[in-house]
Amino acid sequence: MRKMLCLILLLLGLLRTTTAQTIPKELWGTWVVRREVPTTTISCWGEKEAKTLIGTEVEYSATLFRWNKVVTKNPEAKTTTITADQFHEENSGGSMNGSQVTFRQLGIKADKVTQVMVQHPDAKVTEATTEIPGDTVLIKDENTIIFSVCQVYFEAKRRVSPAHN
Repeated sequence: MRKMLCLILLLLGLLRTTTAQTIPKELWGTWVVRREVPTTTISCWGEKEAKTLIGTEVEYSATLFRWNKVVTKNPEAKTTTITADQFHEENSGGSMNGSQVTFRQLGIKADKVTQVMVQHPDAKVTEATTEIPGDTVLIKDENTIIFSVCQVYFEAKRRVSPAHN
């Protein structure tokens, strides 16, 4: 009986395993970091580091993830739906005096959004983090994404190529 239970648990575990996914098409393209989003978080970055991201580009496709000159080829991504409550719980401190971040602070009016987490080797963007800007994003709308680096939140807009006549 115990062996049968172990076999069933093993099979259920195999069924729950998902295959690696590429970055979803809705994120493909080049995004320009437009602004820092004001939040009440405690950050490992200061104003100087945050300003260096404004105007930089993040690019996503089926075959690459790029921020500036940092490139990850054939990236794998995990796409989930996250609710406003889940986001607050996972990204805020445990006390009222700790970091607090909400969808409302980020300008997200929906109750839930798509979150994409791009997996990559550790990067050395600064001494404070191994994150790559844009490696975990919230898709605010089809032309706007939100991401954080060291608990500093940024908004990026899709770069639209001019139409050819």
